[in-house]
Amino acid sequence: MNISLSGWQKRVLLALSALAVVALFALAFSAGRLSAAPTHPGTTSADAGFARDMQVHHHQAVEMSMIVRDEVDDETLRAVAYDIATTQQQQAGQMYAWLEEWGLSQSSTQPRMEWMAGASGDHGGMQMGQSDGSGSMLEADGRMPGMATEQQLDELRSASGDDAARLYLQLMITHHVAGVDMAKAGAELGATDQVRDLASKIQSGQQSEITLMESLLDKL
Repeated sequence: MNISLSGWQKRVLLALSALAVVALFALAFSAGRLSAAPTHPGTTSADAGFARDMQVHHHQAVEMSMIVRDEVDDETLRAVAYDIATTQQQQAGQMYAWLEEWGLSQSSTQPRMEWMAGASGDHGGMQMGQSDGSGSMLEADGRMPGMATEQQLDELRSASGDDAARLYLQLMITHHVAGVDMAKAGAELGATDQVRDLASKIQSGQQSEITLMESLLDKL
């Protein structure tokens, strides 16, 4: 049986067919988005290692900076110490939040600095830490490169005036040099834009601070 459709009926059918096609495309797109859910770095990734180790490194810088800020009178040095403390505390908070977002713990059984093993150049190998052929990038006592010892921290707490300023600058320059090396590795090895961007920011920022602190140390 042949059914004759009027002009308006044909237009309605065409419109309904077009809507059906659009609906099918929308469903396919939504299914594709659901199946391509974002993946996060794993616990042994360079991103996770960077976030954990740089947090620890930053926390000591904050501690030393707040110690010396209360022990020196030089306003320039006080400003530098305060800026280091506030900047690195904020950055540490960012890295803490990343690990939470990625569903990873803030600590790991993985040895510190191991995530840097694949870095190229002069920041991922034996120039940092031990030179005894063990392959470890930690100091002989287990510290990450640049980290002050407990004895040095005690000396800083006990010092005042120019002595405190001199010791702080010496310790923080060493601390920053290692921090720059870690940041270079993070920028190179990080798989996420978050890590690469912050690592590059840390690298440039701390390099500038090294230059400033060296000039302040020369004046003492």
